[in-house]
Amino acid sequence: MRSMKGRRGYAPATQARAARAGLSVVVLLLLVVVTQAVDVTPPVCVASPVSGEATKNKAGKTDTASAAEAGAGRPRLSERETGGALQEGTDYVVVCKDAGAGGYEAFPDVCRVKDGRLLCVFYAGWEHESLPDDKHPNGGRICACYSRDEGKSWSAPTVVYDGPNDDRDPSVLQMTDGRILCNFFSSKPKKGGGDSTGLGTWLVISSNGGQTWSEPQCIAEGYYCSSPIRQYNDTYLLLGLYRADDKDANGAVTISKDSGVTWSKPADIDNGGLRLDAETDVIARPTTRDFYAIQRAEKESMRYSISADGGQTWSKSEPVGFAGHCPYLYRSPKGIIVCAHRNPNTSLHYSLDECKTWSDNVPVDSVDGAYPSMATLRDGNVLIVYYEEGKGSNIRARKFRIDREKGVTWKTW
Repeated sequence: MRSMKGRRGYAPATQARAARAGLSVVVLLLLVVVTQAVDVTPPVCVASPVSGEATKNKAGKTDTASAAEAGAGRPRLSERETGGALQEGTDYVVVCKDAGAGGYEAFPDVCRVKDGRLLCVFYAGWEHESLPDDKHPNGGRICACYSRDEGKSWSAPTVVYDGPNDDRDPSVLQMTDGRILCNFFSSKPKKGGGDSTGLGTWLVISSNGGQTWSEPQCIAEGYYCSSPIRQYNDTYLLLGLYRADDKDANGAVTISKDSGVTWSKPADIDNGGLRLDAETDVIARPTTRDFYAIQRAEKESMRYSISADGGQTWSKSEPVGFAGHCPYLYRSPKGIIVCAHRNPNTSLHYSLDECKTWSDNVPVDSVDGAYPSMATLRDGNVLIVYYEEGKGSNIRARKFRIDREKGVTWKTW
């Protein structure tokens, strides 16, 4: 507002009384205007919709990087980030603080089960990699919590699987036939010390709503997972995978055509010459009748690949347009695709055009554990779960609404 200081006014002595009266009126008007201008309501994060259109690169293909990177330096602030840290119980709730395996909880995944509850599975150990030792002969374990009130509160943790090795990175899906599938990978200490030895991707199944679980089945030896199984129809399933050795690393996809009983040899995705630690996730695109896979890069933009034959073969990986780790793809009831990820901190982007272009970065939380997952709530909001990282790491949950006009709006509990 323009200041009154230095403004030309009521100098003539013959108008002193009028000056005093006029000055009083001006002061009153100033007080009214200033009072109306003060917003005393808590700030709400509203992230802008996608700005910009896809452009064409030299090869004539759609270049998602140029449109997305145009706004990459303008992050949208979360609800409390303009005035302080997020508040537990208001901005986020804690799903689990200690599952009894050492107080370190990480790598959550959430889905809705048929009785209406939300099911969150996660890794429980004592540090980021909890390998078996004399004090902990079984290493890290897979645990679960349930919510009956749309994510506001959660049950005490139960054990899904606790094998003889470090069992980690669980994800969960309830099939249309009612079975619950939980995939994860395992590792064991390397002889003589040093890095761990990977044991591949495994699957356990519950046919009674998560009360008991089957014996584990190895479905991809030499490959690892960080995302859930995706159900395309009653029997057709896809799972994003990744593999790494001293020379290279890339994403991959395995397919089941019999509801998860058997799984195909993983189909490797051409990494385009860039080592990709991948952590692949996959989403179906009905309008183009294909599948879209997104993969992590260490520092560069994440990469995407397309399959037009049901996931059996994949195109060469190309830049998405923004960096990130552990991507998770979610489709809202209105058809908006959200990609939540780590880096910077816990963040998300969203697409209004089936992953052709992406929004600016939307911060979720300042913690940098991530490995996020999302589920639709009954009121149309979206639940997002992720983890904190560090000693005593917990699982957190926030909720937001997303639409095509307003973008992302954060909700309080």
